[in-house]
Amino acid sequence: MLPRLSRPRALVLCALPVLALFGVAAFAPLPFTLAQPGSTANVLGDDHGTPVISIKGAPTRTTEGQLRMTTIVATGPTAEVGIGDVIDSWFRTDRAVLPRDSVYPSGGSEKEIEKHNLEDMRKSQDSAVDAALNYLGKKPGSVDVTLHLADVGGPSAGLFFALGIVDKLEGDGAGGDLTGGRNIAGTGTIEANGEVGAVGGVSLKTQAARRDGATVFLVPRAECREAGAELPKGLRLIPVTTLKGAVSSLRALEQGHKVPSC
Repeated sequence: MLPRLSRPRALVLCALPVLALFGVAAFAPLPFTLAQPGSTANVLGDDHGTPVISIKGAPTRTTEGQLRMTTIVATGPTAEVGIGDVIDSWFRTDRAVLPRDSVYPSGGSEKEIEKHNLEDMRKSQDSAVDAALNYLGKKPGSVDVTLHLADVGGPSAGLFFALGIVDKLEGDGAGGDLTGGRNIAGTGTIEANGEVGAVGGVSLKTQAARRDGATVFLVPRAECREAGAELPKGLRLIPVTTLKGAVSSLRALEQGHKVPSC
């Protein structure tokens, strides 16, 4: 017959496995990625001396204001993340703890992931060109658009590439700038039919946008709640679902009309 344990002793014995797990976790790498606000880039400007958007076969406008695509910076797929890193980042508004698989779903080596991200960027650029020209009723055969943005991967700049093309070719459609002279930032994927998709990391991207002077942030409507969770002061959110809707909202903003909000 086993001896009966006192309650305090039983609690101590039950706690030992839990403490052991915490001890192992304190030194073992965890399957997480740490992210923070990254750089932004004005698609109406230059990248290392080369225009981000170059257009041939159609007259272009001289634009004012800025259209800033935003990024996040994340630890690499093989970086070791410990429990101390997770706890520190968990309580900071300028950091995020993300499951590694959600950031690097394709797996593979760092070089393979970089290649995958660059391919996503290339496809996103092609979709952005198609979406913008479709919106403007122009045929790709008679208008040649080249997009150049080094050291950035993934599809999340698609919406802003498309908006930049529209601004350079048509502006607000009434002789003015689509930006109204503002510093406008945002994020969102784009399909050739103009549909805007969610991207992730928007609460960090809003911080990057405000840091770099933006006062307006275009966000995929599905990510309104996340974008508003840690919204910096002085930054206005405008939800979008299509390129046409984004252009309409920017025109309404410029003209002082009612603009959608999250």
